[in-house]
Amino acid sequence: MRRMGLHDHFRPPLGVHRHWHAFHNGWASAIAAALNETLPPRYFAEPNVQYGIEIDLATFEEGARAMGSGTAVASAVGATATWAPPAPTLSLPVALASDAVEVLVYANAGGPVLAGAIELVSPTNKDRPSHREAFVSKCETYLHQGIGLVIIDIVTDRAANLHHQLLERMASASTSALSSALYGAAYRPIERAGQPSLDVWEEVLGLRLPLPTMPLWLPGELCLPVELDASYLRTCREQRISEQ
Repeated sequence: MRRMGLHDHFRPPLGVHRHWHAFHNGWASAIAAALNETLPPRYFAEPNVQYGIEIDLATFEEGARAMGSGTAVASAVGATATWAPPAPTLSLPVALASDAVEVLVYANAGGPVLAGAIELVSPTNKDRPSHREAFVSKCETYLHQGIGLVIIDIVTDRAANLHHQLLERMASASTSALSSALYGAAYRPIERAGQPSLDVWEEVLGLRLPLPTMPLWLPGELCLPVELDASYLRTCREQRISEQ
């Protein structure tokens, strides 16, 4: 396969010949595999890919009502009385995560501890305000916990810029000059002279152009190069995507 750079996976011709979610799945696995070749021994990377995440509220509520008598629980613990919670004081709509296509880096510290995250944006992450809010909230939580983050957006059929929304959430205003709809962004939460800061790296992505290498910061001043172009080309090769 010739080095043709980034393809458009969401519009014809490739978008009708290949499934974008299969590519994202494979790309996340390729990124994780490449990281595991360079990570220090106490770290490991895993892909986490979930599409159409939702809670079946009807089933959940029916199950809760079925257990309302407390018969099974009471029998199990030998209780003679049952208790049911009162009605909630408030019931509010919330934004739930939609798709998750990510590579998570863990440190072994008496069990897996999340140390870094790479998010591959999906069309669903961008298609409506509630999904955008959920995605940005997840990323904001990572950063507030001191977890290094990389966001890669190659989605061509949605215009929302989640990077700008994240910066506005973190700093009350976005000072980014990044105007491209396709981008890579890396974030490093750090404290300098007692002042919490967020270092940001921005890269413009373009169709038919090679992908950049992004920094993924882990605790202890450890920075890993995320070589997007190598993992992208590997995934194209394995899924037999050439010059479509």
